[in-house]
Amino acid sequence: MRLALLAPLPPLQNGIADYAQAWMTAVRAAGVEVVVPPQQQGQWDTADAGFWQGIDGVHAELGGGRGPEFLALEQLRARFPQLPLSATVHDPERLVWRSPSLPRGPGRWLAAAPRPLPQLLALSQDRRTLARERALARRLDALVTLTRSGGQVLAERLQVGADKVHFIAHGNGVFAPQALPDTVPLQLLYFGFLYPGKGIEDLLDALARVRRQRPDAAVRLTLAGGSAPELAFGRRGDYVAGLRERARRLGIGDWIQWRLDLPAAQIVPCVQAHHAMLLPYRDSKKLALLGRMRGTSGALSWANACGRGVIASDARAFAEEVSHGNGDVFAQGDSAALAERITALLDAPARAAEWAAGAAALGQQRQWPRIAARFAALFASLQEGRR
Repeated sequence: MRLALLAPLPPLQNGIADYAQAWMTAVRAAGVEVVVPPQQQGQWDTADAGFWQGIDGVHAELGGGRGPEFLALEQLRARFPQLPLSATVHDPERLVWRSPSLPRGPGRWLAAAPRPLPQLLALSQDRRTLARERALARRLDALVTLTRSGGQVLAERLQVGADKVHFIAHGNGVFAPQALPDTVPLQLLYFGFLYPGKGIEDLLDALARVRRQRPDAAVRLTLAGGSAPELAFGRRGDYVAGLRERARRLGIGDWIQWRLDLPAAQIVPCVQAHHAMLLPYRDSKKLALLGRMRGTSGALSWANACGRGVIASDARAFAEEVSHGNGDVFAQGDSAALAERITALLDAPARAAEWAAGAAALGQQRQWPRIAARFAALFASLQEGRR
């Protein structure tokens, strides 16, 4: 089978590009020939008949506010009615969340303007965008979500049959297990791209609260991840410098280690050098006007792969993802609640070992070879169905 992949790929700096690269490697190892179509000026070239005549199916990675993959699926369905088309939806309950077409006139300026103008533009176009999303969803052969709750809200919002939506969890790598650090202090890790919306400010506030309550507590936090991510709605100033200044003002600078732009080869040792990972994400209040995000996090998949528990907010579908004995959940934006979770781990460090065992078991279930085999079976069934 020859499958075309429509997705952002490295060197783009975002989580979906990282996922797509790992996904492509795993699916190729499962026996599917995966090829990347040609592009023209940042858009997928769907008019190259010589390329598309040799394709047995197309799979897209949708999310992150990107429009090229959505537009390509619309064009391919119009040009090749019998070609099996599928997509993984990273940010359900919507496919694209904002108009996939480049605005004209004043709209073009608004799309590139500072926040909140791009979000307001997306809101003004929402009814037409949702109609296009529903039309495309009905014409796709399969939709994949990385969480069960994401699949449920996607089917309801896009008005498609539940049998068209498939839950296939985020895959993770296969790595040798490593025991938890057996020394103090308690080593906590935030891992992922650093940008507003990840709740990192709440994490710093929580750590400051722990320090005020327990000045002699043995706690250290590592902030690790990409410092210059590709963002759909742009960025505001030097975000990392703002975090450093916030930590200094809160008096916790000496409790924090920075590991920015961590090389891929150092991710596993970094994660395994800690007792637990913290994911304090916040759902965007502006995006909440358009729908509910019920996706997951690539950082959480790294925690599972490395056998480390997670303290996560209840944003996205984290409550579902951290329901396997692999961590704990707190209310997003509630730094006091997060501080309580950290203090509880200080008082009962054995919980980190329990979470680690739960994470390792989940990580084994979600190893990329198993996940890729499910995708390969799905593509074979779609191809057979089109025949």
